[in-house]
Amino acid sequence: MLTGRPATSGVVPPRRPDVAVVGGGPIGWAVAWRCAARGLRVVVHDPAPGSGASQVAAGMLAPVAEAYFGERELTALLTESAGRWPGFAAELTEVTGTDIGYRTEGTLMVGLTTDDLAEARRLWAYQQELGLPVTPLRPSPLREREPALAPRVRGGALAATDHQVDPRRLVPALRLAAERAGAVLVAEPVRRLSDVAAGATVVAAGCGSAALTGLPVRPVKGQVLRLRAPDGGPPGFRHVIRGYADGEHVYLVPRDSGEVVVGATVEERSDLGVSAGAVLRLLRAAVDLLPEIAEYDLVETLAGLRPGTPDNAPILGPLPGRPGVLVATGHHRHGIVLTPVTADMITDLITGDGNSDALLAPFRPDRFADSPGVVGATAARTFPHSTEDDSWN
Repeated sequence: MLTGRPATSGVVPPRRPDVAVVGGGPIGWAVAWRCAARGLRVVVHDPAPGSGASQVAAGMLAPVAEAYFGERELTALLTESAGRWPGFAAELTEVTGTDIGYRTEGTLMVGLTTDDLAEARRLWAYQQELGLPVTPLRPSPLREREPALAPRVRGGALAATDHQVDPRRLVPALRLAAERAGAVLVAEPVRRLSDVAAGATVVAAGCGSAALTGLPVRPVKGQVLRLRAPDGGPPGFRHVIRGYADGEHVYLVPRDSGEVVVGATVEERSDLGVSAGAVLRLLRAAVDLLPEIAEYDLVETLAGLRPGTPDNAPILGPLPGRPGVLVATGHHRHGIVLTPVTADMITDLITGDGNSDALLAPFRPDRFADSPGVVGATAARTFPHSTEDDSWN
């Protein structure tokens, strides 16, 4: 069981903090860790840290597979952050002694039918145009890499640099690293930014960021399944599998523990209910690609809320009209992979170190300056649950 500095959790330090982070998810704790490690006094505000969408996320570090048409600047940011993950994971493991489930076998992208493969190939061609490492594979070499794939799978491609981490291990490790560096948890919700007294305030509150800042962050629901391999053994496949099965997009993420994460729906809704239809679609697609999944135990069905933005990109940097307030939110599907680069850039802005301007420029909050309620929004509701950064896959 992870332990940090329990004597200080929930206690406001005697001196005014240099940095107050609103949100105790992966982004919030990573920012807190980086800031505290540079000698700043840091507090993290969250009534239930680590209980948000990071509990749902699959933890895919997928700058290649997640490179979509019309998102070149976002793809560049994903690639930059993924490149920092090996060092980030090694440092976090060294600081905490915690296995965060970081795995580097790569990702196989597959198509079940001829139509599925044609759709996938269009995307792979675009990804190759961007210079991303995509290696097409015919059925035989594909199954040599992953024999558990169904014989019906028509073809695929390898994204060797798309890795994974376990968010349920990651967030406690980040909290432990931050607390060991001196950060303090304040286990209370933040209703208004004006209630926070600090040299700099970082809003990393996921979907809750909209109420605090007025920024256009909306909840995008995702339903996910967790399975377990029979007899407590490891899953019968090693790679992350992302594929199309009769038009249904699905991913399967194997864990060393025997767990397999299957996901995920994308719904413009804000409820957390799990529907029978979503479970049926995800399981059918998963079994079509990997037939052995039919014999796995279904141990958990759950839903989470991604913080989406109008352009599907994160919102990073100073909040217009609010000196001393920075935002690190709106990561949508990419919160886990973007954790290292977000933490580094926000910390550099606070300390004045580094030079992230070019990388940061496309994602600054002022790109939404014409949106109603953005500048100086302070009225907000109380968050009934965790205010952590609800970003995933």
